[in-house]
Amino acid sequence: MVDRVSTLGTYSAILANLMAAENKQTNAENRVSSTKNGSNLKDFANQAETLTAMQSVDARITNYQAQNSIIAAKLTSQDQALTSVADSATAVRQAIANALATGSADTLMQQVQGQFQTAVSGLNTQYDGKYLFAGGQINTPPVSATQLTDLTAGPPIASFFQNDNLQVQAKLDDTTTVTTGQLASNLGTPMLTAFQAIQAYNAGPNGPLNGPLTANQQAFLTAAMTNWAQIGTNLTTAAAQNGLVQQQVDTVKANLDTQQTTLTSMIGNITDADMAKAATDLSNAQLTVQASAKVLQALQGDSLLTLLPVA
Repeated sequence: MVDRVSTLGTYSAILANLMAAENKQTNAENRVSSTKNGSNLKDFANQAETLTAMQSVDARITNYQAQNSIIAAKLTSQDQALTSVADSATAVRQAIANALATGSADTLMQQVQGQFQTAVSGLNTQYDGKYLFAGGQINTPPVSATQLTDLTAGPPIASFFQNDNLQVQAKLDDTTTVTTGQLASNLGTPMLTAFQAIQAYNAGPNGPLNGPLTANQQAFLTAAMTNWAQIGTNLTTAAAQNGLVQQQVDTVKANLDTQQTTLTSMIGNITDADMAKAATDLSNAQLTVQASAKVLQALQGDSLLTLLPVA
């Protein structure tokens, strides 16, 4: 009795092993080349839901960080503008003090006019083409007066402010919202009123403020100096409030950085390939493919014809 000889089953098994080995080789090559364990969610099996949730949080943090960088830059411009306006008030007070100390107002009104223009320029500061202190009227300069004489031309001080009452707020993260906007009318009304008083006095019966000071002029400027000191203090306080918001933004940004670093590490634990293992898997898969190919080649050479005698 002669045993039945067949290569079909063996051939199929070896071919299946070769295909499996090639798949493993391809998978290992992809991990080595991309440094990732997969290219889509199905590659991460039961961790896909967790990975999706973490990636969603990561994207939200990235959006907050981009927004907070813009807010920080805006607050920096706002700080510079507020400091400039406060410095103008301080400079007016100092000019008045100098006039009183010397008993002469020879250059006082020229200095006051210059500081008026500096203050108006500060209140009309723009960031990214939008007026910072205009509330929601971001395309309109919030202060329309350009000369001291505008203030005594008839219209009330309130008419020179074009801002509305919207104080801009920003959401820094899921739980923190801050007010970043300040309004030109709140900041500038006391200052423009004080400028108006100086200009009205200069143009009035006790003026002009030019040359040696009279007793009446000294009394007026002494009272004005006290008023300007308070205006400067209030504007400095506004700048300090802006600084507190800057600090809050910086703190939130730092916290989000920490959260994102931790989250990136957690995502990496799922998605990032173990390069040492990937390299070993690739080497083993290559050896398996070579071995399976040799066995398959040898099997293809086997045939009953080689066992039968030549006729």
